[in-house]
Amino acid sequence: MSKARLVITALFVEHQTPAEVAARYGVHRAWVYKLKARYETEGETALEPRSRRPKTSPAATAPETVELVLRLRKELAETGHDAGADTVLWHLAQHHQVTLSRATVHRILTRHGAVTPEPKKRPKSSYIRFEATMPNETWQSDFTHYRLTHPDGTPGIDVEIITWLDDCTRYALHLSAHARITTPIVKRTFRKTAAQHGIPASTLTDNGMVYTVRLAGLGRQGGRNGFEQQLRDWHVVQKNSRPNHPTTCGKAERFQQTMKKWLRAQPDQPSTIVELQALLDRFQHEYNTTRPHRSLPHRATPAALYDTMPKALPGPSREADTHDRVRHDRIDKSGTVTLRVAGQLRHIGIGRTHTGTHAILLVQDLEVRVVNALTGELLRQLTIDTSKDYQPQK
Repeated sequence: MSKARLVITALFVEHQTPAEVAARYGVHRAWVYKLKARYETEGETALEPRSRRPKTSPAATAPETVELVLRLRKELAETGHDAGADTVLWHLAQHHQVTLSRATVHRILTRHGAVTPEPKKRPKSSYIRFEATMPNETWQSDFTHYRLTHPDGTPGIDVEIITWLDDCTRYALHLSAHARITTPIVKRTFRKTAAQHGIPASTLTDNGMVYTVRLAGLGRQGGRNGFEQQLRDWHVVQKNSRPNHPTTCGKAERFQQTMKKWLRAQPDQPSTIVELQALLDRFQHEYNTTRPHRSLPHRATPAALYDTMPKALPGPSREADTHDRVRHDRIDKSGTVTLRVAGQLRHIGIGRTHTGTHAILLVQDLEVRVVNALTGELLRQLTIDTSKDYQPQK
């Protein structure tokens, strides 16, 4: 029997006073009077459990903001983009000047049934993570399949898409569709990409025969295919994943998942390789320049980092005796960022108008470039004067 029913029984059956009932059951006298009045008005309904939800919630998220969150989620999902809480949060801040916490966005999506429950995955902490420190330090490559669609909507032929991806910034360097990926195509796309973005220091791929013949059958081991010879001629280090370890090339695999999700969401599915290539060009531009990337600092776009950071070089050039480093900071209230040079902390003036801005410092010995971490805008370029602590703006 509930305590409320015991109290009512003591009041109306045993005819005890509210003070006696409160002392007998260890409750506050005011609650006894409140329950008595409610029972006299509502009868047995007064004994049923009641919600403790407050009548008003002054700090609750505004209905128009909730509607905006749900609309962004719907638009991103329909266009084939990532639509998680982090991505929605980025769009709220960048395009609508709305500031919410990630937990609030997630609660809104969950409350309105916009989140699909998924079975538990392997914890991220169990993976050994690695990442190149500079653009062009490592390029990942892989290829995947995509089925064309006939104009009448029936499935067409299966074609293949090759990807070249910068490991450090996730910048999509090259995307192209072909009837079938072969070693000459791998070599040709690599040379084309290198002509546009510079020769990388290394490449990382799986053990497909179009990339390497190191695991070829008896009688073919120890040789090189055309792509491997090209890397050797340009002094590019070739790295290959261990067999049955696809997570080594996980960035390329994850990129292809994002790409194919976007392609499938397009209303006009391609019926020819030319039409597919047009879609790939659109996706490459959106992915590099307009889509926030969750794995990059401050959800920056790949282009914002790739276009502003110094590039690694192949061969002996990488051994140049310079102190190259990248530092992430936030411009303080006085409009400065700090950097330790020659054993002393230097204060670099950027300007109070940039207070609170996340910045990336690209350092090569005494040469420093300060870049907006989100947009890639160059905020300041200077040579550190080691005779001064504060490096003023000129």
